[in-house]
Amino acid sequence: MSPATFIPALSLITVLLSRLASAQTFTSCNPLNTTTCPSNPALSTNHTFDLLTSSFPDSAWNTTAGTLTYPSTGADFTIATRGDTPTIQSKFYLFGGECEVWLRAAPGQGVVSSIVLQSDDLDEVDWELVGGNNTHVQSNYFGKGNTTSYDRALWHPVADPQKDFHNYTTRWTHEQLEWFIDGAPIRTLKYAEANGGKNFPQTPMNVRIGVWAAGDKDNNNYTVEWAGGVTDYNKGPYTMSVSSVRVRDFSSGKEYSYGDTSGSWDSIKIAPGNSTISDELNKPPPMTASQRWNHLSPGAKAGVAGAVGASCVVMILLAAVYCVRQRRAGRKERALADGQFEYETRELMEYRAKMSKGGFAVSSREV
Repeated sequence: MSPATFIPALSLITVLLSRLASAQTFTSCNPLNTTTCPSNPALSTNHTFDLLTSSFPDSAWNTTAGTLTYPSTGADFTIATRGDTPTIQSKFYLFGGECEVWLRAAPGQGVVSSIVLQSDDLDEVDWELVGGNNTHVQSNYFGKGNTTSYDRALWHPVADPQKDFHNYTTRWTHEQLEWFIDGAPIRTLKYAEANGGKNFPQTPMNVRIGVWAAGDKDNNNYTVEWAGGVTDYNKGPYTMSVSSVRVRDFSSGKEYSYGDTSGSWDSIKIAPGNSTISDELNKPPPMTASQRWNHLSPGAKAGVAGAVGASCVVMILLAAVYCVRQRRAGRKERALADGQFEYETRELMEYRAKMSKGGFAVSSREV
């Protein structure tokens, strides 16, 4: 067993209740009970979601509770009032793979930040970061929702998880599970060590990231104790920040389905074809105008240049015609104005001539 640190004051009951800490865990159709569950869309690629420059894309993630904000530190998951449980879940599944999350845990007594990989048949791999514990984080796992034993949770030292970003990575094959903090391995679980493989997580899993108040006063006492005490919402808000998520699917194909109700890794069927989510994530961004021009063939460029040249000639001709018409119209208007001026000038001169000859004099008999 890889080195890990147990919290001495942690009772067996509170370890048991760590199962309840995974607030993001649920399944809408359990393949252990039926063979009609929908297939799981495969990721079938390696992709990094840089949350410092963009948000979680709707093509790959669902916000299942609350809302996320995106300040300069990445994606923020915030408990502002009682009942807030901001959570995001991937639309894709990994069938073996890696999940690497750069995360700063939410502070606050009773507040739990979680990274969960979970399958439809309740295989599960967890990171749990308790807000009141600034020296350790917890790793855990479950197979098929089995809670008959409670010795799976281990606590690992980490410096200031509520103050600093750390890299929490899970690497998973059908042979073993590994947990890493900041690139250093801190735990390894072999297939046979998980109850002979019966409790080993081995079916396609999606990714769930969120924060919740395990210390809410309405939760049972054991859950509140595990979370470090009752949550005081008046001291909030409590924010978990995620700056980056990298996921890698070790399998390739369009989707995964369960061949029977055994829940074993070798019963999983991989449908051939391209992953629609992978295609969407790897789709190149729209080209700029200069990039589109550079991608044209010489003949196409010549055609475009010719069309542009012809358009310019047409525009010049139209402008010339417009100017000629305007000049002609201006001449007509000037001629009319000059004619009117000459007419008014003649009338004025005739009036002055008559005035000088007394043509408009008033007689004394009219006075």
